[in-house]
Amino acid sequence: MKFGIVVFPGSNCDRDMQEALQNDLSQEVIMLWHKDRDISMFNNDDCIVLPGGFSFGDYLRCGAIAKFSPMMQSVIGFAQNGGKVLGVCNGFQILCEAHLLPGVLLRNVNQQFLCKNIYLKGVGSDSPLMVPIAHGEGRYFAKDQLLDELEANNQVIYKYCDQNGNITPEANHNGATRNIAGICNKDRNVFGMMPHPERACSQNLGNTDGRIILRSLLFATSKAESGMAAVV
Repeated sequence: MKFGIVVFPGSNCDRDMQEALQNDLSQEVIMLWHKDRDISMFNNDDCIVLPGGFSFGDYLRCGAIAKFSPMMQSVIGFAQNGGKVLGVCNGFQILCEAHLLPGVLLRNVNQQFLCKNIYLKGVGSDSPLMVPIAHGEGRYFAKDQLLDELEANNQVIYKYCDQNGNITPEANHNGATRNIAGICNKDRNVFGMMPHPERACSQNLGNTDGRIILRSLLFATSKAESGMAAVV
């Protein structure tokens, strides 16, 4: 399995993701510059990753400019043809702006940038995982009808919780609607999440919960498995 990591002007987690996938998970990684278009080296068993950061300085709206990059046009086609795509933090924002995932990411409820370890869990799981967040616009929002559809289709894959796995308002640090931390598309090949699993993969950091997330989301052998992969 190969991974392509798209690098935009302002990406700052691209090397973190490369380190996690290449060194902690022993995967082949190819860095992809946003002005290029060629992703012919990838097939549907591979994955394109949109990393965190501040693409194009977060001007206009987070991810709104990045979605027009030449590489993103190829990534959109790749996803529409069944290829796996993962967006983390700013990557999640880009996926929503490109309409590969529904909903939007708004300013955090406290209007402040948040950078700390939090707990989340896969929907249907009782096992909380600890991973970092680092965002100012991570509050997931969608209208109730769409939220109901996402939950009915098992497209909500992660929710913020406390260290005991309880989904509470206090554990919802950015004010996301229904504590949503990550979702997938209907075909279960496009995934987006605000927390940073790549920052919790190294033994040297004292936390490898991120490996569980990346393995469960990306290494499933089928779309059906991928759809339920977050239940860990």
